[in-house]
Amino acid sequence: MTTIKKLFFLIGILAFGACTKDFGDINTNPNAPIDANPNLLLRRVLYDYGEQMSYEGFTAGNLLGQYFTMVDFNLFDRHGLTDPQLGGNPWPVLYSNLRDNEILLKKSRENIAFSVYEGPALILKAYMTAALTDIYGDVPYSEALQGAEGNVTPAYDAQEAIYTGPDGILANLDQATLLLQNYTGAQAIGGDILFNGNRNAWIAFANSLKIKYLMRISARRDVSAELQAIYDGSNYQKTNAQNAVFSFTDGAPNNFRMATLRAGDFNLYIMSQTAEDIFKGLNDPRMAVFYRPVGSDATQTQYKGLLNGPNAAATSITVANFSLTGRIFRENTARVKANFMTAWETQFFLAEAAEKGLITANAQTLYETGVALAFEYWQTPLPADYLTGAAAYGQNGANKLEQIITQKWMANTINGYEGWIEFRRTGFPPLKTVQASLNNNLYPVRMPYPTDEAALNNANFSEAAAKTGNNSFNTAVWWDVN
Repeated sequence: MTTIKKLFFLIGILAFGACTKDFGDINTNPNAPIDANPNLLLRRVLYDYGEQMSYEGFTAGNLLGQYFTMVDFNLFDRHGLTDPQLGGNPWPVLYSNLRDNEILLKKSRENIAFSVYEGPALILKAYMTAALTDIYGDVPYSEALQGAEGNVTPAYDAQEAIYTGPDGILANLDQATLLLQNYTGAQAIGGDILFNGNRNAWIAFANSLKIKYLMRISARRDVSAELQAIYDGSNYQKTNAQNAVFSFTDGAPNNFRMATLRAGDFNLYIMSQTAEDIFKGLNDPRMAVFYRPVGSDATQTQYKGLLNGPNAAATSITVANFSLTGRIFRENTARVKANFMTAWETQFFLAEAAEKGLITANAQTLYETGVALAFEYWQTPLPADYLTGAAAYGQNGANKLEQIITQKWMANTINGYEGWIEFRRTGFPPLKTVQASLNNNLYPVRMPYPTDEAALNNANFSEAAAKTGNNSFNTAVWWDVN
């Protein structure tokens, strides 16, 4: 491919997920079909998004959420977010998959034979859009993905409108649910690596996502009636069998990407001091799943974390003195799942809602169910005394909301940027100031827009940047009132 063609290819992928008028000619394989079946599109979106965001979760989300510390090449861990290295650039991942999903959505509406795909496509549009706006704030939405129609400079939509507008996240979930409930055709949902074509499972997925997104905006909107209706309807993810996940394998080509990195790159990631404090404080056996004992520990019982964000140029770090990340991320990746939404995450959101009085339900029961499901998800036996010991609900005056969200944080390892997003929303679990901050010891509350936006969509980028303190990652998004 020539240099000019490579440039246009990058513009097509990175410019707000929208392809230029010439993109199709440039990026067409003459030996492959020029049009994809919906089942192939759905499979591609699900796998590509799940694989890439799991990798982003390991290499960047787990740094911002302080599950891991990075010992070198770690400008991102020091909160230099404009310098992504092994990870930390989810913008093209999100927009390229939103683009492909939009093609699926368009096909489902243009051909009645494909109408069964409209509900799943709307759910995925809501899901990926929420990830996008939760990470960045205001983003191109209503005018995005229109490159074929000639609009390659889309305006940025306000996050409030993206969540609550007539074609927003919540509205699309509602519409998707109705479409799936009312579908009477004979066509199956092909390419469905989450639910094997089970429409009822997609509905439960949509309802769990709605619980999540209502809680996310609950500081800005009274969402209690909607939450109570979903809870009373009881059609959301309740067991791990209903989870929206797919499993990686132990071997190529579908193993977790960290298994294919050089050992030197993989070993840049070690246990954070935040994680050490939390897991040891609860005597939580999942520590042995997510991390390895210190290399020189003959008993295989000693774990040691490091405070995030060391200055590798000024500090000599001996990796052998700390806990590397767990074997499931490299040698045993069949135990790793790409996580879209789970029953345990749903239970923790409902427990929070109950504790805050947003729904009438037993918060302790929801909390304990969430803990049990999270242990099961990570294939770890729940100790008999776990929920009566340090993790007991409200024990010795413990902050119940902090307990709920900390347990969700623990299970959300490598789940994209969820740990960091929920920390921004709730303040839990308390994260630590990094060692050598590149952000004046301030904890970032959004990701900066990528530099490509300034070049490719300058007018709209400049307007959005001005609203965020010149694209500062210290300007909170709309739902963040902490």
